[in-house]
Amino acid sequence: MDSLILLDYDTMRHIWWLLLGVLLVAFAVMDGADLGVAMLLPFVAKTDDERRVLYNVIGPVWEGNQVWLILAGGVVFAAWPLLYAMSFSGFYLAMMLLLVALILRPVAIKYRSKLTSAKWRKNWDITWCLTGLVAALVFGVAIGNVMLGVPFRFEHDTLRPVYEGSFFGLFMPFALLCGLLSVAMMALQGAVVLGWKTEGEIARLAKRWAMISGLAVIVLFILGGVWIAAAVTGYVIDPSIIPANEVSNPLLASKAVTVADGAWMNNYAVAPLTWLAPVVGVLGALLAIVLVGRGGGLLAVVMSSLSIAGVIFTFGFSTYPFLLPSSLEPAASLTLFDASASHFTLWIMLLISAVFLPLIIAYTTWVYRVMRGKVTTDTVNDAPHAY
Repeated sequence: MDSLILLDYDTMRHIWWLLLGVLLVAFAVMDGADLGVAMLLPFVAKTDDERRVLYNVIGPVWEGNQVWLILAGGVVFAAWPLLYAMSFSGFYLAMMLLLVALILRPVAIKYRSKLTSAKWRKNWDITWCLTGLVAALVFGVAIGNVMLGVPFRFEHDTLRPVYEGSFFGLFMPFALLCGLLSVAMMALQGAVVLGWKTEGEIARLAKRWAMISGLAVIVLFILGGVWIAAAVTGYVIDPSIIPANEVSNPLLASKAVTVADGAWMNNYAVAPLTWLAPVVGVLGALLAIVLVGRGGGLLAVVMSSLSIAGVIFTFGFSTYPFLLPSSLEPAASLTLFDASASHFTLWIMLLISAVFLPLIIAYTTWVYRVMRGKVTTDTVNDAPHAY
């Protein structure tokens, strides 16, 4: 069957590694704006009408934006089953916290305006704001823990994954820094979207918070890079010792993984072009700050989105070829060479994606085009089906 597949196994693995990164960027850009708008609610909307404007800025698109998270989760499940099994079992309580936030978010959006009671609406506003904060924080903390290494191993006779960490053990100082960076990125994305889609006092305050959160992104991102280079233990593997195009097996006898402080910086010396990712992460946030202050609108959103892409790809380039390093048994770390689904499965998934991914992009583009224009208190009050 493999003879009918044009691309070899390792090439398919790299394609799906890149596609997973693209889907994570799409989620962080699209749904990140929704999370950011929710977080900024207490700071940019003072009256009930202004709060309704924020709900209706994301109202037509938030459900579609969540599709990118579902797609990313589906890719992990189908293309990287060992990664799915280990991460979702190891981070179980954190995942439950994330799911609670993502479940309460639509409830808050849908039910907030069902009653005119000020207390009712205030409680749902608080809920909506907290769901955005919690979701953004958990995503960042998870990324931070991947870079620190996750305490897991495999039973050698059954390949059953065993996680030996704890929920509160996830919130280490570096992981919390990553969580704060994630919160700042989502806040920046939400703020530039509000600056683009709203007018008046909301837009003015949103632009102020875009500058604050943008500066926070730059400072936290650079601080995280210095921390990684100086004090975070990284993982090193020589891909040349792994047999090419072999069936996935995370416990290959030839797989030797070593750990060393600052090792996550090695890939930048081997492939200098990867420095473009952190440069884009910093410059994108800086340009978003400048443009939003000058009324850049959509261009500021583009720059903020590029900053998010730069940060996420910095993580990917730093940890390559690792998907989930093990602090408990480094040789059991999952890499893209030994944690993927079969060659044929990756090929079938690629064919399916080639059909449906363009349709999703086209539909999303059409929705944003139809719902273009400013959202104001007048447009909200005049629309009978507005939130």
